Amino acid sequence: MGSRKRSAKARQISEFKATLGTGGGFDDLFAREEERREEAAAEHEAALRAKSCESKNRYASRAEAEAAVVACAEYGTTGLSVYKCRYCNGWHLTSHPWEAGE
Repeated sequence: MGSRKRSAKARQISEFKATLGTGGGFDDLFAREEERREEAAAEHEAALRAKSCESKNRYASRAEAEAAVVACAEYGTTGLSVYKCRYCNGWHLTSHPWEAGE
């Protein structure tokens, strides 16, 4: 444990602030953290879009998508359902039943 003297505490605080980098102190630290979080959120959203929309076939209407489900069932693929995409407003097929009916 460090000293309890005010001068020692002030020195510790100034040393800590110096380790935060040049030109910023806490404001700079919080700004960098906010920027990092925004970049991470953008990357996450891009990954979700790629997985749920860009890597799938797009159907213009629910009827077309349901016809594709029937065609898949004729070839042995069962358990598919359709959902409206929040990214492209088209329709896609999914094997996850909780997404159906959106």
